[in-house]
Amino acid sequence: MNRYPLLNAALGATAAWLLLAAPNAHSANLVFTANLSGPAESPPVTSDGTGFTTVTYDSVAQLLRVEVTFSGLTGNTTVAHIHAPTAVAGEGNAGVATTTPTFPGFPFGVTSGSYDQTFDLTQASSFNPSFLTSNVDPAGAEAALVAALMEGKAYLNIHTSFAPSGEIRGFLAQSVPEPGMGLASALAFLGLVGLPGLKALRRRTQA
Repeated sequence: MNRYPLLNAALGATAAWLLLAAPNAHSANLVFTANLSGPAESPPVTSDGTGFTTVTYDSVAQLLRVEVTFSGLTGNTTVAHIHAPTAVAGEGNAGVATTTPTFPGFPFGVTSGSYDQTFDLTQASSFNPSFLTSNVDPAGAEAALVAALMEGKAYLNIHTSFAPSGEIRGFLAQSVPEPGMGLASALAFLGLVGLPGLKALRRRTQA
């Protein structure tokens, strides 16, 4: 008798995912992108500002590269972060997950600019201290942030003097199908995020 049908289904899906990933084992990256705008804020902000971000997670090296371009802001930039996780994918607000008070070196006091920085997710300094504490350690914070990205519950926000709570933002969505991340990345991600989730699923089925 199959006592844990949900667990077995999850394990089967994971195995199939790994098989699909095998032909592309050279890749180790998950890529997420977002268009940034005022109407995407919560509540919406009336702004002609626009932006675009690409966030690349290297699951083998445990690095997060954040690339941002923006222009036409009504106010001057103050801070920028990735917030996560929201309660529902694609909507709502969340606390800051990444460095505070802002991304190091993010353009300050301007209405347009660009940014490119890579963060080492094994370091506590890559996270908001409160996000780090709530997830125990850098490994837990990394897992939580990546899970939020995968689930569409993380957004990049640019705050300005015009809109201190955020003038433009966008929810990050995966732009590369999961099989393309490669076998090495799939295995690394499964060890990072998947197994705790499967254990939680098993506890639920036992209950």
